[in-house]
Amino acid sequence: MKLFLAIIPFPEISAARSMAMVGRLAPGEELRTGFTMQMVDEFRHSTIQMNLKKWYMENYIDPAGFDITEAAFGKCYATTIGRQFAEGFITGDAITSANVYLTVVAETAFTNTLFVAMPSEAARNGDYALPTVFLSVQSDESRHIGNGHSMLMSMINNPDNHLLLERDLKYAFWQNHAIVDAAIGTFIEYGTTNRDKNKESYAELWHRWIYEDYYRTYMLPLEKYGIKIHHDDVSEAWDRIVKKNYVHKVAQFFSVGWPVNFWRIEAQTEKDFEWFEHKYPGWYAEFGDYWKWYGKKSKPGETNILFDQENGYVYPHRCWSCMVPCLIREDIVCDEVDGKIYTYCSKQCAWTHKVAFAAEYEGRPTPAMGRFSGRREWEDCYHGWDLADAIKDLGFVRPDGKTLVPQPHLRFDDKEMWTLDHVRGHTLQSPLRLLRELSPADREKSIAEYRKGFKIRAFN
Repeated sequence: MKLFLAIIPFPEISAARSMAMVGRLAPGEELRTGFTMQMVDEFRHSTIQMNLKKWYMENYIDPAGFDITEAAFGKCYATTIGRQFAEGFITGDAITSANVYLTVVAETAFTNTLFVAMPSEAARNGDYALPTVFLSVQSDESRHIGNGHSMLMSMINNPDNHLLLERDLKYAFWQNHAIVDAAIGTFIEYGTTNRDKNKESYAELWHRWIYEDYYRTYMLPLEKYGIKIHHDDVSEAWDRIVKKNYVHKVAQFFSVGWPVNFWRIEAQTEKDFEWFEHKYPGWYAEFGDYWKWYGKKSKPGETNILFDQENGYVYPHRCWSCMVPCLIREDIVCDEVDGKIYTYCSKQCAWTHKVAFAAEYEGRPTPAMGRFSGRREWEDCYHGWDLADAIKDLGFVRPDGKTLVPQPHLRFDDKEMWTLDHVRGHTLQSPLRLLRELSPADREKSIAEYRKGFKIRAFN
């Protein structure tokens, strides 16, 4: 909940801001009114979510983290991914960001996983406060979906708009998949104690809501208007979830970086192993030993798993476009844009940075698209820092000045809590900086080695 409620209010506020961008372009008073009312909805969503966060802070057994989420959101190891998602609503051309990215894709396709699946899982775990708030949020989405579809239909009959709409749909779908599936898939699959084998896995929910309901009934009909739908991207997104274990690799990454987050993530148990193997055959062979290592390394005095050399995990490169690391390692793309080297999790994310957000698109000037610039990579901000100093700079230390806000377990005995002394002496590094320092030949060898992946050592 600390991670989820840190992320969600910011996209809601960004959505409210984006309505001012797209509302002024709407043809007709009815649609302008619709976008104005949507802005009011988004403000309401953010407000009730912030109040829910306050309720958790006042009632949860370990409230540390809830109190700093708004400050921590933009600089955390993991929530910077959510920031990339939310800033997509207000970055670039108004149609691209506020209409296609937000209402046509995010709200139409992915809010079921955000605002239905999450509350359902919370209820299964005995939390009825979150469903009360988020099902109220979801009740507004049907109107927002209508706004987005109406705006899309007002443009689609003009063939001159098709090229840019196709670009926008391709970019928006892939970016939503890369970010939302990474975060929400991890929350739902790894943030629960309910292991009912009859409930749907995240993959099953995705197939029902994204593939069947969105792709087949919303996207495909657009082709009759002359819009090209990127079917291969939908298929690839599905394959990443069910064949390439995308969500499980994200959970692994989130847990590896526990010292520089502001919540607690516990090791998976035998009960969890059994459920995952039932829903994702072959899961145990790839991830079982990792979670056993994680459980062992959760004890203060052990080498924290971010720097542990025993288990075999290799820290990943981060994708410059979606900000999710390049976890499906065989798919990493290394390319040059404006004379600088970047890494991407997929060819689609490389296309987003190099093509979709360029100054022109297939000969058409696109000056309003904006740029993926600045110090976007978390690791770059703390390159060369001692881990303990980075945690202090992030503000992830409890009032006693030494105990960490994040912990790699849910044990509440003070003797089990990690402190700054337990993590001191390890130096953070940016894989991208190190890659850029290599010669072209050595860089190519490094990427080739990265694509081979790694093997977690057997836990004995």
